Amino acid sequence: MHISDVLRVKGTDVVTITPDTKVRRLLAVLAEHRIGAVVVSHDGISVDGIAGERDIVRALAKRGAAVMSEPVMAICTAEVRTVTPQTPIEEVVRMMTEHRVRYAPVAANGGLQGIVTLGDVVKNRIDELESERAALTDYIRGAH
Repeated sequence: MHISDVLRVKGTDVVTITPDTKVRRLLAVLAEHRIGAVVVSHDGISVDGIAGERDIVRALAKRGAAVMSEPVMAICTAEVRTVTPQTPIEEVVRMMTEHRVRYAPVAANGGLQGIVTLGDVVKNRIDELESERAALTDYIRGAH
């Protein structure tokens, strides 16, 4: 299984914001879309960073409420680990676990193709295991 299989089910929509967007607006975008992070992109295609709830909390703890008027680029994670549609799911789970990231933008052909979360890849793996279990159960029962 590859990330393209996850995107086929999930879809390829990605919420982006520009680097100069204020943190206050970032909060509104996260709430509006009911998501935990957005891709920071100056053109809606490239990945300049990723900004999420954890980034906001850390910045608030460090600098106080004044952070709400700062640009997102001041708080976002600039070193983003991207994957491609052909990346195996197991590799993405390993990368997310090792580097403690919950979101991975999917990039290919010079642009953003989607975004996957740790929850997306775990759900996909659980679904895959359930299918295997059902197939084995049917085989054991002689329903092959």
